[in-house]
Amino acid sequence: MTCWLCGRPIATRLQWHHPVPKAKKGRGTVPVHPICHRTIHANFTNAQLARIGDDPARLRENEVVAKFVAWVADKPPDFHAPTR
Repeated sequence: MTCWLCGRPIATRLQWHHPVPKAKKGRGTVPVHPICHRTIHANFTNAQLARIGDDPARLRENEVVAKFVAWVADKPPDFHAPTR
């Protein structure tokens, strides 16, 4: 299984992200690392996520998220670090 945001393999740390938030009537989920999940929610509001929908490439267009994905790319699957 791979992370929807960063594309790295997922080992034991797994969370399920709603690309369209439940508060905005989203139902589907995708697998993400906890650190990637926190990065998504730290950089986008639910309204923004609802507009973007199920397109991780659009999330990675955000400068902060793109920088994060590049930084995390060579980390091990279970890498965890505090996020702001």
